[in-house]
Amino acid sequence: MELSQTIASLSGSTMIEKGCQRYDFCQSIEDENRFFLFEEWDTRENLMTYLESDAFKVLCGAMNLLEEPCEMMFHSVFHMAGMEEIVRCERMYQGHPKVD
Repeated sequence: MELSQTIASLSGSTMIEKGCQRYDFCQSIEDENRFFLFEEWDTRENLMTYLESDAFKVLCGAMNLLEEPCEMMFHSVFHMAGMEEIVRCERMYQGHPKVD
């Protein structure tokens, strides 16, 4: 519970970090003790700046208090071709108007 509160409290400050395009914090419907944090950054440089920030240090400190070790994964997207279609589908799913 404390971890989820810490992550939720960091969302506002992380979202205003330069380059942060997405910050989604989710709880598994299958396991209430499993959480997912998805962040999307516009450039590797902005991500690296964030990884050196106080907010990320607080997040890591909170994760160190877990009974079991957590898994942290980073994925990079280098080729953006086709992303317009993915964004359009995502917006339609979320009820946003069509974007051309």
